[in-house]
Amino acid sequence: MILLIAQLLMALGLILVSCELFTNAIEWAGVRLKVGSGVVGSVLSGVGTALPETMVPIIAIVFSSNAESHAVGIGAIAGAPFMLGTLTLFVTGLAISIYALLGKRKRTVDADQNVLRRDLSTFLLVYLVAVLTGLIPWIWLHYVVGLSLIGAYGYYLYRTLNDIQETDADVDPLYFARFLRAPRAHSYLIAFQVVLALAGIIGGAKWFVSSLSTLAVFAQVSPLVLSMILTPIATELPEKMNSVIWTGRGKDTLALGNVTGAMVFQSCFPVGIGLLFTPWHLTGTTLVSALLVLASIGLLYLSLIWRKRLTANNLMLGGSFYALFVFYLLMA
Repeated sequence: MILLIAQLLMALGLILVSCELFTNAIEWAGVRLKVGSGVVGSVLSGVGTALPETMVPIIAIVFSSNAESHAVGIGAIAGAPFMLGTLTLFVTGLAISIYALLGKRKRTVDADQNVLRRDLSTFLLVYLVAVLTGLIPWIWLHYVVGLSLIGAYGYYLYRTLNDIQETDADVDPLYFARFLRAPRAHSYLIAFQVVLALAGIIGGAKWFVSSLSTLAVFAQVSPLVLSMILTPIATELPEKMNSVIWTGRGKDTLALGNVTGAMVFQSCFPVGIGLLFTPWHLTGTTLVSALLVLASIGLLYLSLIWRKRLTANNLMLGGSFYALFVFYLLMA
């Protein structure tokens, strides 16, 4: 038991260090590419941390004709946006509240509203279409919508990359450049730090999930609680950590874009693959999680439109929808 707990803490430490390296390097990548915080958070960071874990169910779906594998893949694909749109937003809001109590920042979210409106509205539209399509058993419609969602992400990238945004000038020195005493942050050093950080994030997350699974079995935790509650929390740790780091530095566009950009990517590309290669029938737990995240993000979007601002409380409301999901699982 003590060894397992020690492994969990070491894995968490690896994720934390890797996320610190990643946020530092990805900000420098934005400087080198001369793109704004919206692109850095929503695309470079959002896709960078979401792609590795998302590719696992996609590969399982594409290269397997097994119905059980398809069901697991659909659950994993649908579960990722749910975790981001509920628990990860709650953690981000909680981090803002804690930093505000410590006097390090204010509770109001100081993020680019154009970026947030674009990300949230895109997610709501494409994911609602995907959920509704999952209720209709027309295979031809699944193909049309699947291709359309993948194309929609291409359009989203076009809009994001063409938005006029100021490049963030407040960037800490590149850690690798400082460590190697390089005269400046060379592009190859930035790329190497990004790759090494992603490797640490992926390895740390896998180690954490493996240790958590072993500990859960040892503690006789039910498979349902493990697969639907504990494991998803662990797999979304990188996004949570990145957002917590950026909120502490007052870089809310990066912090929230890291979450909302990942949600857009996961609702377009992986869901599109699911529609093309699986029956994509959303029922039971998968359907409940999809409806809850649509409600969570819908309320967040309405708050942004009506009040023209977001606070930590708006983000923390996502935790209520996650709590409802846990209650549903335990009562089912």
